Amino acid sequence: MVDFVKANNTFVSQHSEKMHEVSKLGPPPSEHLIVLTCMDARLNPFKFLGLNEGEAHVIRNGGGYAKDALNSIILSQQFLQTRSIAVIHHTDCGMTHFTVPELRHKILETHVGKLSPDKASQVKKEYVELEERQAFRPFKDVDESVKEDVQFLKVNPMVKSEEGSITGWVYETESGKIRRVV
Repeated sequence: MVDFVKANNTFVSQHSEKMHEVSKLGPPPSEHLIVLTCMDARLNPFKFLGLNEGEAHVIRNGGGYAKDALNSIILSQQFLQTRSIAVIHHTDCGMTHFTVPELRHKILETHVGKLSPDKASQVKKEYVELEERQAFRPFKDVDESVKEDVQFLKVNPMVKSEEGSITGWVYETESGKIRRVV
């Protein structure tokens, strides 16, 4: 495991002057931008978009799903002055490599086999309830997934969306290039 304290001490010693400048910026991002993307560790949106600290709110989750990020998007827009949203999904996303039945099997296999029959029954019931509340949304077509998320945000009455303020992109993990989808 990474030694966080050691890594942070190195970071502070190398960036203390820059951090002083960044701290003066305040919480609202200077570009008034939200970048919604996947949690995939291969993606560094600050680097591939040429952004600096303090310029954008980067919201990440499995698949880069708008529905899962809605609370953060609303808070960012209502209290921290963001106006534009860039939805960025990527090729070779983990969400393209499984189906909901496969996920169900994996979860139940991991947890149920170690439990008593009564407890196993309870876990199965809880999983069904979780599946009903939590929309695990694997996909096969990354472009369609981007379009669905952009549309979800555009029609959501709690999301501010002026003409052209919500865009959709695909980051190609193989080349590092982005392309606009919508």
